Amino acid sequence: AFAQEFSSKFGVFDTVAEAEENLYNLRMRNNEQFTTFIIRFEKEAYETGWNYNTLRFALRRALPQRIKDVLRLAPKQPTYDGYKALVTQIDQRY
Repeated sequence: AFAQEFSSKFGVFDTVAEAEENLYNLRMRNNEQFTTFIIRFEKEAYETGWNYNTLRFALRRALPQRIKDVLRLAPKQPTYDGYKALVTQIDQRY
């Protein structure tokens, strides 16, 4: 309660911590398109300053099971951008 009131009056004290928490709790909904979700994800990701390997891990965690199931069978992507492209292709097939 205090933290919410303080933030409403003076702004967020630690924007990185807030972005990290938001990213940790962020999940792609089953009926959501990945191209829509990645915008929300990267908005928070930008604030964290995390490297691409950490972002790829967080992104995988946020995906619905239907996409994770296909990712297990797909070739591993060495880059964050490659991973996003692969997830986009998987999502477009549903």
